[in-house]
Amino acid sequence: MGETLGNLGSAMAAFMFLWAMFQQYVPHDLRRYIEKYYQRLVKYFYPYNEITVHEYSRDRFMRNEVYNAIETYLSTNNAVQAKRLKADTAKNNQSLVLTIDDHQEVEDEFEGVKLWCASNAISSGTRTFNMYGQSDEKRFYRLTFHKKHRDLITKKYLHHVLKEGKAINSRTRQRKLYTNHGSMWSSVVFDHPATFETLAMEAEKKREIKEDLTSFSGAKDFYARIGKAWKRGYLLYGPPGTGKSTMIAAMADHLHYDVYDLELTAVRDNSGLRRLLIQVPSKSIIVIEDIDCSLDLTGQRKKEEKEKEPTEEEQKDPNKKQVKGEDAEQGKTSKVTLSGLLNFIDGLWSASNGERLVVFTTNYIEKLDPALIRRGRMDKHIELSYCSFESFKVLASNYLRLDAHDLFEKIEILLGEIKVTPADVAEHLMPKTIKPDAETSLKSLIQALEMAKKEAKLKTEEEEDKEESKSAIEDD
Repeated sequence: MGETLGNLGSAMAAFMFLWAMFQQYVPHDLRRYIEKYYQRLVKYFYPYNEITVHEYSRDRFMRNEVYNAIETYLSTNNAVQAKRLKADTAKNNQSLVLTIDDHQEVEDEFEGVKLWCASNAISSGTRTFNMYGQSDEKRFYRLTFHKKHRDLITKKYLHHVLKEGKAINSRTRQRKLYTNHGSMWSSVVFDHPATFETLAMEAEKKREIKEDLTSFSGAKDFYARIGKAWKRGYLLYGPPGTGKSTMIAAMADHLHYDVYDLELTAVRDNSGLRRLLIQVPSKSIIVIEDIDCSLDLTGQRKKEEKEKEPTEEEQKDPNKKQVKGEDAEQGKTSKVTLSGLLNFIDGLWSASNGERLVVFTTNYIEKLDPALIRRGRMDKHIELSYCSFESFKVLASNYLRLDAHDLFEKIEILLGEIKVTPADVAEHLMPKTIKPDAETSLKSLIQALEMAKKEAKLKTEEEEDKEESKSAIEDD
């Protein structure tokens, strides 16, 4: 046995020596010629074919859909064969999902045909990231099968894996909330409890929005028929505290979509914005909250670059005007323009993936450029206004588990006379003691509404007095 191992070691050492000599002394063109025919010889005697599926396509814009499907499919059906696994939490953190670690191989069988799938990773040696935010480490799956089964694997097996992988992923995946750091997305588990059932809004309005969302999610063929990208824009507007963010969470829950919360001020320029858009997959909601505050976009269209009248000092010294302009340009951390944002919403690149919602929120709709919110870009405008009595009843049911009470009639009258947001109402309904008392909470709300009514009346009287004084002065 020892002699056999010794001979094997000597043979390997001799082979390595000859290989090193071959690499060093044989001319490059001759080496390529020899390797070419060596590969042909191996291919002739080697009875297996291989298919490589990379994690990212060559342009590295998006993760490969086939790679995702294989990863999910193997994790469900073949992970038990692997010696090394990676663990992650499944939907609602109730169970673990095990995926095959790098450099592991598992066996699969399809219609009586065996094949092998290996998970591989090639590292550059240093932990770096490219301009699109992905690591330079390249991962891929390699499928190996007998060449006589080539048609079965390419025409049936891969389609089977893609279909099964998508179905499994839909059942087990967690919804995620993404945010951007420059042109990179990072995520956390999105477990917001808001639903349309808990949303403080009139029942008819909720029903209308839910039907619109459901109709959109199943309208792939319709959008293809009319020649439009499969996307839809929603503009949520209204005073602060009226539930715009909660509405977005309810939309995500209803459709089971991920949420991509886009911070425009963190995006360097229009190219960075476009890269972020390309990375957003289907079944996603792209959100820009407080669009009127995100960037100074409102005035760009009116006179993109109507120069201000130079001051007297600038007229004497034109260099000061130039320095002032340079300082202002340097102070801008983002160069995203209104034109770039419009292309983001409905330009050619917006069709890169289907089944996506774009949602803007604003407290001041009048500040937005009409081009930004016209129909076709923001298809549905939803006003989230002050708390109505019907909205109050939803809040009372959520917070106090009350559907009726003697004090409801008084509250209905007060809500018809005073403007108050659902957030303010909810604060008074929030239990403040270990043993919550519904009647105490309702009385607290009534007291607050009555006080707000008095303040509003005093404010109106003061404004009337000012108007009268102004008129008297003008008459004199």
